[in-house]
Amino acid sequence: MQKRNVSSVLRALLDQHGISPTELHRRTGVPQSTLSRILSGKIVDPSDKHISKIAEYFNVSTDQLRGRADVTPTTGGTRADVHAELKDISLWDDEVSVPFLREVELAAGSGRFVIEESERSSLRFGKRSLRHNGVQFDQAKCVTVRGNSMLPVLRDGATVGVNAGKCGIGDIIDGDLYAINHNGQLRVKQLYRLPTGIRLRSFNRDEHPDEDYSFQEIQEEQIVILGHVFWWGMYAR
Repeated sequence: MQKRNVSSVLRALLDQHGISPTELHRRTGVPQSTLSRILSGKIVDPSDKHISKIAEYFNVSTDQLRGRADVTPTTGGTRADVHAELKDISLWDDEVSVPFLREVELAAGSGRFVIEESERSSLRFGKRSLRHNGVQFDQAKCVTVRGNSMLPVLRDGATVGVNAGKCGIGDIIDGDLYAINHNGQLRVKQLYRLPTGIRLRSFNRDEHPDEDYSFQEIQEEQIVILGHVFWWGMYAR
C-alpha cells in the first residue's frame, strides 16, 4: 500500500479548502517558515504540536495528515488524485459544509463592497450540533472576525458560526452576538434593541464605544443583520 507524506496531504487540503499557507498560519498559529518547510519536504516529520493544530483545523486525524492512514478506501494516485479523494470524503452523511461569508469589492479600486458566500472556503459542522442549536442546515454561515473590537472574547481571526434564519430586529436577544452587513463591511457585535433603533456594542469598549442607530439611520447606513452567532472558535496564541 502506497503511503502519502505530510507534504502531499497538506497541499491537497490547502487546495481543497482554497486557502494559502499564509492564511493557514493566521488561523492556526503554526509559523509560516514551518509550513513552508513542510510543504517543500524539508520537514518530513513535523512536531506533534504543529501537526495537531493543522489536523484540528482541517478536521482530519494526525495520522491522516502524516500520510500514515488512508483518507479513502482507495490507494495510490498522484497529488491530483489525492485532491479528488479528499473532496469525495470531505463531507460525511452526518456533516454539513457551511460556507464562509466574505467582503467582495464591486469594482477594482471603487471602495464599495458587498457580502457574498465564498465558493472555496467552508467549515464542517455536525448535523446534530446544528439541530441542537436550532439552525437549519441551509441557514448556517461562517464569518471571520477582524480587528480587536471584540477582545478579549474574540480575537482577530476567530471564526463564528451564524444562524441566518434569525436576521430580523425582532429576533434580537439583548447582549447576544450577531453578524452584521454594515454597508458592505462584515462586523460581529453585541446587539441591543432600543425604542428608537438598535445599539451595536463591542467587548473592547475602551477603544470601540457603543454605536446607536435610529431606524432611519439603519436604512441610511445600510445596516443588515445577517444572523445570530451560535458558535465560535479560535486558536490560543
